[in-house]
Parts: sequence; structure tokens; C-alpha cells
Amino acid sequence: MKNLFLDDIRTIEMVYGKGREGDFDIVRSYEAFVAYIQAHGLPDFISFDNDLGLDPNGEVAQDGYAAAKWLVYESGLDLRNLQFHVHSANPVAAEQIRGLLGNYIQFLKSE
Repeated sequence: MKNLFLDDIRTIEMVYGKGREGDFDIVRSYEAFVAYIQAHGLPDFISFDNDLGLDPNGEVAQDGYAAAKWLVYESGLDLRNLQFHVHSANPVAAEQIRGLLGNYIQFLKSE
């Protein structure tokens, strides 16, 4: 089972506790998220943070919601069996990610 952890700062231990570090591959930016999935395919489970810090130019980086939108609108992947969790401390953005992915997966399963 492939698990992916998207977060710019936190460790897996901070979110899921000790002993889970080896269960996840970690990406720290939107760009790394997209590159990982393009190279390795869709993981079975994705853990999303939303706020991903600053980009190399000091601008606010693309966030976890942008990553979720990429999955839905641009990736072309079948997300029907994707499992995900949003561990973001930003409650509004967390709900946006949950809503987008949850509704889209539900739509796919109803077809």
C-alpha cells in the first residue's frame, strides 16, 4: 500500500504518532506532489496539509487545495478508490479539500 504525506513542515510522527514514518512517502510542495504522482502513480492514501509555506521567490506557495484540484481536474487519474485524510490546521481550507475530493469520489462511484 502506497501512502503519500503532503506537508511543508510537519512530520508523520506529529500527525500519526510514532512508528508510522516508514508507511509514507513525504512531499513538501505542490510541485513535488504532482511530480511524485506523475512518476509513481496514484497512491492508495494521501494525507493533505493545506498551507505549504513560501515558494523559492518568497511568495505564498500553491497549497493542498491546489493539489486536490490538480487531482480532480488535471491528473486524468481514476480517483474512485482513493482514500485521503486532511490534517491541515486551516479549518476552511481543510473543508474545501474534503468537500472537493469527497464529492468527486462520490460522483465517480455513482456513475
